[in-house]
Amino acid sequence: MRVAIAGAGLAGLSCAKYLTDAGHTPIVLESRDVLGGLVAAWKDSDGDWYETGLHAFFGAYPNMLQLLKELGIEDRLQWKEHTLIFNQPDKPGTLSRFDVPDIPSPFNVIASILRNKDMLTWEQKIRFAVGLLPAVIRGQKYVEDMDKYSFLEWLKRQGVDERVTSDVFIAACKALTFINPDEVSATILLTALNRFLQERYGSKIAFLDGSPTERLCSPMVDYITKRGGEVQLNAPLKEILLNTDGTVKGYLIRGLNGAEDEVFTADVYVSAMSVDPLKVMLPKPWKQMEFFQKLEGLEGVPVINLHLWFDRKLTEIDHLLFSRSPLLSVYADMSNTCREYANPNRSMLELVLAPAKDWIAKSDEEIVAATIAELEKLFPDHFGGDNPATLLKSHVVKTPRSVYKATPGRQQYRPAQVTPIGNFYLAGSYTMQRYLGSMEGAVLSGKLTAQAISEALPVANSSNLQTLTRPPATNAATA
Repeated sequence: MRVAIAGAGLAGLSCAKYLTDAGHTPIVLESRDVLGGLVAAWKDSDGDWYETGLHAFFGAYPNMLQLLKELGIEDRLQWKEHTLIFNQPDKPGTLSRFDVPDIPSPFNVIASILRNKDMLTWEQKIRFAVGLLPAVIRGQKYVEDMDKYSFLEWLKRQGVDERVTSDVFIAACKALTFINPDEVSATILLTALNRFLQERYGSKIAFLDGSPTERLCSPMVDYITKRGGEVQLNAPLKEILLNTDGTVKGYLIRGLNGAEDEVFTADVYVSAMSVDPLKVMLPKPWKQMEFFQKLEGLEGVPVINLHLWFDRKLTEIDHLLFSRSPLLSVYADMSNTCREYANPNRSMLELVLAPAKDWIAKSDEEIVAATIAELEKLFPDHFGGDNPATLLKSHVVKTPRSVYKATPGRQQYRPAQVTPIGNFYLAGSYTMQRYLGSMEGAVLSGKLTAQAISEALPVANSSNLQTLTRPPATNAATA
């Protein structure tokens, strides 16, 4: 059975991969000339990569880890020491670590909090631990019910000290959702915290050994095409054509460079686009349906990713760092963390600017200048004195609409992968699945979509579609 998938991000490619496993023939249609969607990457004229985002992989990403294993590329993840590292704004150039011991969860994370002496007092640690107990003990139903509160509101209801928010969770919220604790739904952070607390290696972090486009997306395309599927770039969706009964008749693909538009037909159709372009593409008759009207409650959050190359090494740290800067979210020296980007003599910092709503319209020059001003605080030894570090070049990647903005009340607007249209399905991290808008959420959504299609329209070998199971925790521990 032919399945047309609009979008070659992780959701679309994941959906196609699992459809081929079930014996179907997916055809992925991507509007741009690059794979990856929100994990896309490009090479500049010097041969250096720059990416849509700073992509860190967690041990609490079971579906992503399983996918890498099935593709035979799990060795491309470079696992880092099990720790979380925060800058200390009041002590420029000083880092605070939450080192997680290799003992069963949740005792490992608890121990890392108790052993940290830089950021929280004992009273704050105890209040924090007591405040988290309801989310751990009362389970996912409780977590889902907390969507009516922002995370800051929830913390206050639990009696958690406000300094815990400023010291830890502003950085965590900006890293996971690109917005602050007073904006983000409590459900989102509690879901992430549950995963970190319940899985031994849930908070362990890895980086790919190269660009996501080549090291993750290209192997997915190879897997799909070797099993009869197709992936077409430069195939922008212009219109979803309908039959008289409201089902999909075909995808109208816009012709490029003077070429004629083309109607692409299949048995089943999937949108793996982000929610914002999907809303634009919805046919008028569908916009009258309650299922699709709910999408108006979702919108993407703006994100800015920066790449800065310097004339010297600024740090030897091989890990993700939480900046605790009012401007920046997380950063890493990719010359240390990523094998393909390695350079023993010079740093390439990749940084996420968040929240980005007040910066997305500013020029690249303004954004870089503001970022350098923050780096002077993070690396005072390299930007003070008579011989400051020199910026050699930079790239700024703006995404005006990235993952859905996870503000309170958004859960009710997240749609299922199965729509009221008999031959039309959705995939994307904004759809309802147990993870937030993330790489893991995108992969899981594609997997769920493929599973739903295979259950509705089985073929002889549909049993090949693997069930949604957690891979052994040792994947993260021993990689």
